Amino acid sequence: MLTKKTDIALQPTWAAALAAFDQALVAQGMATKTRTAYGSDLRGLAGWAGRRQLEADAVGPRELRRYAAVLSEGGASRSTVARKLAAIRSFYRHRVDRGHLAANPADLVSSPRRDAYLPRVLRNEEVVAVLDRIPATTALDLRDRAMFELAYGSGLRAEELVRLAVTDLDPDGEELRVSGKGARVRLVPAGEPAWQAVDRYLTRGRPALEVAAGGSSPPATLFLSRTGRRLSTSDVRRRLRLWTRRTGGDAAAGVSPHTLRHSYATHLLEGGADLRSIQEMLGHASLSTTQTYTRVESRRLLRAYAAAHPRA
Repeated sequence: MLTKKTDIALQPTWAAALAAFDQALVAQGMATKTRTAYGSDLRGLAGWAGRRQLEADAVGPRELRRYAAVLSEGGASRSTVARKLAAIRSFYRHRVDRGHLAANPADLVSSPRRDAYLPRVLRNEEVVAVLDRIPATTALDLRDRAMFELAYGSGLRAEELVRLAVTDLDPDGEELRVSGKGARVRLVPAGEPAWQAVDRYLTRGRPALEVAAGGSSPPATLFLSRTGRRLSTSDVRRRLRLWTRRTGGDAAAGVSPHTLRHSYATHLLEGGADLRSIQEMLGHASLSTTQTYTRVESRRLLRAYAAAHPRA
């Protein structure tokens, strides 16, 4: 179980139930970051229920509605409350599956409608401005250009970028093998600008970083740090902030690797790609997640209509 110091205050039955649930998530191959988020959300319920002398299997729909109300009154957004209830629903589904309960009490609790969220998307020219700002001089420059060309050209998450191995690349087939959330593996195409940047990095950049590491770098890792180690996701975000700051303008503020991923999906949709194909390329488990981008496209069309139509 992913624990924190505050777990020592949990009732033993709650601690055991959360530990069993976490082990089930491990067996499902759930990512550590997601398990940590589930654990944090469930510890909140466990602490609240424990102070009321309620064991895990004694919590019913009435108590869960009261807990959701407490969260809202405490300033939690609708999206936060909905997320916590989703974690609670999964936890009690596990309890039902293991025979501890006959029914899931969270199934009788409605989640609040989530706050509207539309991901930030860069225009084509803004993406070009960021990527073309990265020169092809030093080994780190070559690495960053290849990394962010792939991030935009294939819609990769930061976690997926740092996990890429040299053997995951298939330049002849113009696709790469990506290990995504939940240990799901997918093949994703990449365009010519990305392959050119990767080729320059492999030819001139990565060998220099291997030399700097004195032969101690991970042999399969594609993107290496200055000292030859595997990059972290925070390294990826920091390097992108560096280049976007040099670009300047409104496009520079708040750009992240996920912004490039959102832009990739939206530009595919604008170009006529169908949602199912975009879902597969992004590695979304559910099509409903991908449908977020139809709202982004709708917003863009409304702006264009308002600006151009004489009777708008």
